Amino acid sequence: MGDFDGLTAIVTGGASGIGLATALLLAERGARVACLDLAADVPAPLIGVRADVTDDAGVRAAVTEAAERLGGIDVLVGNAGIGAQGGIEDNDDEEWRRVFDVNVFGLVRTARAALPYLRASRAAAIVHTCSVAATAGLPQRVLYSSTKGAVLSLTRAMAADLVGDGIRVNCVNPGTADTPWVGRLLETASDPAAERAALSARQPMGRLVTAGEVAEAIAYLASPRSGSTTGTDLAVDGGMQGLRLRPRAEKEQR
Repeated sequence: MGDFDGLTAIVTGGASGIGLATALLLAERGARVACLDLAADVPAPLIGVRADVTDDAGVRAAVTEAAERLGGIDVLVGNAGIGAQGGIEDNDDEEWRRVFDVNVFGLVRTARAALPYLRASRAAAIVHTCSVAATAGLPQRVLYSSTKGAVLSLTRAMAADLVGDGIRVNCVNPGTADTPWVGRLLETASDPAAERAALSARQPMGRLVTAGEVAEAIAYLASPRSGSTTGTDLAVDGGMQGLRLRPRAEKEQR
């Protein structure tokens, strides 16, 4: 018996990276899973539904289609998102609107569309993919960090509003994860190997987070076994937020 036997789930941004890893894990544990993404090509047994989270009518149609094909919605994983680089002077208003439109408003649109189905569930859960950028100041990530700070606040406020409906709302805060987006970021660096090493080194465990590790955390929060957990953010960041280690040379001297 799996944690998700008999349950259904929607994962936005489910065609690659953390979203795909999560969808496959939920399916492995017994759920029927639909992936909403710009590209709806996903492996069996997943169901692919094309959706653009910046289009409210399109989101409502995709959620309705997914619910009909699945037979309801018990779990919503709001994972679709995009990155952004630069300091406060480096992105214009249009780019700020674009990133917020995907990373924040996309979660709002999907949740609004899914709520009637979640309210009908006896094991309803929403899990958002947030980021350590919501809780730690990272250089050259001011726009991205702002959206993830909003996601963290959104998660807690939604949890307060929906607890009476029996809907739990939580989020995961990954550190730098080894995903296609990070891969594309590294490709643009003047020295990709050095940039990867720097990203790995800033996490105390000394490596990037894997998509599978984030998926495990999402599955934990979505599972009915976590029935008393709501309004929580779970760090999956290699110790980046919580640990303050001495530099290696200083430790060796002591």
